[in-house]
Amino acid sequence: MRIGCPREIKNREYRVGLTPESTKELVSHGHEVWIESGAGLGIGAGDDQYRACGARIVPDAATVFGECEMVVKVKEPQPDELAMLRKGQILYTYLHLAPDPEQTRGLINSGATAIAYETVTGPGRTLPLLKPMSQVAGRMSVHAGANALEKAHGGRGVLIGGVPGVLPANVVVIGGGVVGFNAAQMSAGMGGRTTILDRNPEVLERVGTHFESRASTRFSNKANLEEAVSEADLVIGAVLIPGAAAPRLVTREMLKIMKPGAVLVDVAIDQGGCFETSHPTTHDDPTFIVDGIVHYCVANMPGAVSRTSTYALNNVTLPHALRIADLGWRAAMRSDPHLAQGLNVHAGKVTYPAVAKELGLDLLPLEEALA
Repeated sequence: MRIGCPREIKNREYRVGLTPESTKELVSHGHEVWIESGAGLGIGAGDDQYRACGARIVPDAATVFGECEMVVKVKEPQPDELAMLRKGQILYTYLHLAPDPEQTRGLINSGATAIAYETVTGPGRTLPLLKPMSQVAGRMSVHAGANALEKAHGGRGVLIGGVPGVLPANVVVIGGGVVGFNAAQMSAGMGGRTTILDRNPEVLERVGTHFESRASTRFSNKANLEEAVSEADLVIGAVLIPGAAAPRLVTREMLKIMKPGAVLVDVAIDQGGCFETSHPTTHDDPTFIVDGIVHYCVANMPGAVSRTSTYALNNVTLPHALRIADLGWRAAMRSDPHLAQGLNVHAGKVTYPAVAKELGLDLLPLEEALA
């Protein structure tokens, strides 16, 4: 199979779909790998490194999209990239379609087969291709929140860990999954007074056992959430419903009971955000203020630590890429039901139930797509 990897063009996105090492692995399986010139510069990988691993370097994204059977990316295709996708082509990347009807329509119109990293499953209903970026984003969320809390950035002027004689920041993490767990690790490690809210008693027991006295846990109902948010200096939104839009848990009305200059970091912004007042921002302009509350809603947080993120991502995406390339996407999915859950769009139809339901679109059942 001819596999292409274009340079990412989303704002401040420095990751790349394939590392030189992943390229070498694909080539060793007998596949051609075409890399857009400069695609790896954001992780410190030049064209010569890719050539040494057997890649063909091509001058532009149009060549990648025009000639390759499968395109491997990191972020969702931007409008110019959507226009280059074609019928029968495989797109393998993060998509986050539920809150993005325009991208979904573009994929439908392209006729391409779109496989989303974030809905590929693992044993125990895990999301192994989302997990490493959730780990990165969870850890970064506390760094971002700490920065936004500085007075010069509109925040309360509070230091996460405090100093002797002065209380540390009150950090509230909504959601005890991968993002929330990693955010709580960073917050507790920096000395913040950390509270984790979740609705799953098993999650609360697990994180409570792990953190012991270093963090508190609370069941996430409306009353507890309002109380926690009202006392918080920093709130991190870390809620995920696989493939679906995130629930809006913190309403605009709740902002009125928050401390002026408190910070909301919405790690769920890729799926529409879990704060009512959230909208996507960029690394160039990461924050905005609503009713005196600072919002940080960067939609590609891990892109800022591109080398760490790219290698962590390739560790989990490469095995499936090899299976797709070696067997073809249909045979690969028939042999691996976890990979099959990654199919989101095929031949002009949405194939993932949560996306079809969220956007009010007709669903092509997975079994029919694989037939």
